[in-house]
Amino acid sequence: MKFGILAFLFIFGIFLLIPNVYGATIIQSMEGSMDIQITYPDESMIGRITSIAILTKNNGWEDKQDISFTFTSQDNALIPVSNNTLKIDKLTQSGSYGGNVDFKTPSGVNPGIHFLNVKYSQILVSNNKDPQKPVTHDFAIPIILKEAPSVIVHANAPDAIFTNAEFPFTVDIVSKNIDITNVKVEIVPPKDIDLRGETLHSFSTIQKNSPIIIESRIIAPIKEVNSEYKIPFQIMVTYTDDLGEEHKETQSVSTILRPRGFMELTTDGGIWIGSFFLAPYVSIGTIVGIPAGAIISLLVRKSQNSKRKSKKKKI
Repeated sequence: MKFGILAFLFIFGIFLLIPNVYGATIIQSMEGSMDIQITYPDESMIGRITSIAILTKNNGWEDKQDISFTFTSQDNALIPVSNNTLKIDKLTQSGSYGGNVDFKTPSGVNPGIHFLNVKYSQILVSNNKDPQKPVTHDFAIPIILKEAPSVIVHANAPDAIFTNAEFPFTVDIVSKNIDITNVKVEIVPPKDIDLRGETLHSFSTIQKNSPIIIESRIIAPIKEVNSEYKIPFQIMVTYTDDLGEEHKETQSVSTILRPRGFMELTTDGGIWIGSFFLAPYVSIGTIVGIPAGAIISLLVRKSQNSKRKSKKKKI
């Protein structure tokens, strides 16, 4: 029954597009029961090799000769690695042939759907004696080209930090279009800065287009500073791509360590007022009762210090 259905499709010259694991397959029956298959990936990536598989079989009793598949790309998005034509001198009854044609995609190609044109040609040898005129057939193969694979590392730190406090620090990692394995992430802080959390992280696999977020906290020095200065953080990521090749990506981010102001809010909800720190977890009674006198005292002291300085200037 299955053979009868295929024979019907072949006789009427209808080609089929069959999805499979590799991508899709074009099946076509040519003159004299010459059956051909063109299998191709439905998508590929810029900078990678795209392979087209060809399978031909002579299911007729007459010979076929000068068989060829010629590939062309109008926008040069797919350029043959060696030759754009696959040639078969002759196929006798029940003879078959299979082969691949590889293409590369230049880095300047725009992502999207691109077409690879295929011209098939054969000559039927009538009664295995008299070659007939060439018979040709054209196919258009659609291939979606995606952006070249890349791993994006982005570090997030506050614009500025001050002493004796903690601040959030996150690292985002995204692998575009491919899964990566054996991933190692190392966060290298400055010498005078500590991180709350691990500085070395390992992942067996990071799936494509699935962000990974690493969270930690910057522990600022306890000792006060008199002036602001930049402090750099470095993130180093090593991984293995889908071709088994190892890569290394680095990312740097800087924040400013500055003197603490008279009143500062911490990221966890605490409050610095001068040298007095109000923790975010104290009770409501403590917040209402204790800080009030401390705040007034600090304000009076600051006012007195300002007046003393102004008197000295007048003298």
